[in-house]
Amino acid sequence: MERLTSLQNPRVRAYRALKERKGRLEQDAFLVEGDKMVREALSSSFPVEEVLLREDRETPAWLEGFPRIVQLPAHVFGAITETRTPQGIAAVLRPRPRPAEGPLLLALDAVQDPGNVGTILRTADAAGFDGALLGPECADVFSPKVLRATMGSIFRVGLSFPPSLPDALADLRRRGHAVLSSQLDGEPFYGRPALSPPLVLIIGNEGAGISEAVRAAATHRFRLPMRGGAESLNAAVAAAVMMYDLIRELFPEEIHG
Repeated sequence: MERLTSLQNPRVRAYRALKERKGRLEQDAFLVEGDKMVREALSSSFPVEEVLLREDRETPAWLEGFPRIVQLPAHVFGAITETRTPQGIAAVLRPRPRPAEGPLLLALDAVQDPGNVGTILRTADAAGFDGALLGPECADVFSPKVLRATMGSIFRVGLSFPPSLPDALADLRRRGHAVLSSQLDGEPFYGRPALSPPLVLIIGNEGAGISEAVRAAATHRFRLPMRGGAESLNAAVAAAVMMYDLIRELFPEEIHG
């Protein structure tokens, strides 16, 4: 087991740089923290470069045999992680998700809050959606806040990062996907016509909603009812409501069985 002890060590400085988007892009890597995330990473398609252990943390049995373990003193480990109560284990990974392909997809149009992005991906995983397309203005899915919010779903949901979300949606539309836009001036969501896969559900920016260029690619435009005084829902809440109602419609035997 290798041991690094100085905050000035180039490797340690590289680990610390992974807290920022610039560092993640330059190194083509990101960091996950905690037992659950590290275990899920090791079982995923993401290449795990190194596992980092705080010096007072015993090597867990499920990590035995992994060839690249680095031990760090507490002050160094604390400097590279963001969790307030870290479990003494982290891992450096390459961002290699499987692409967003399949009959049930999401598209995120400039969803910028990291908690919303992570929660939407976690909900997509739970509801059985196949993947998500993230437009260029979305929060970085490999940031610490997004990763924590996914609770491991980052390793199970397909992810694609098209340079132009409108073009990607137009291509899906040409290939037969129904493209569902969630917007305040749409038709009533619960009065929608019967739908069938393949489809893609678009979730828009927290303040501005869905951009005009993305709306233009939609085949259906829906709004959720607002019986109370609020004008809109949180993006992650709206996504969850719509995903689960679509699943209820498409797979009733699974929901009721």
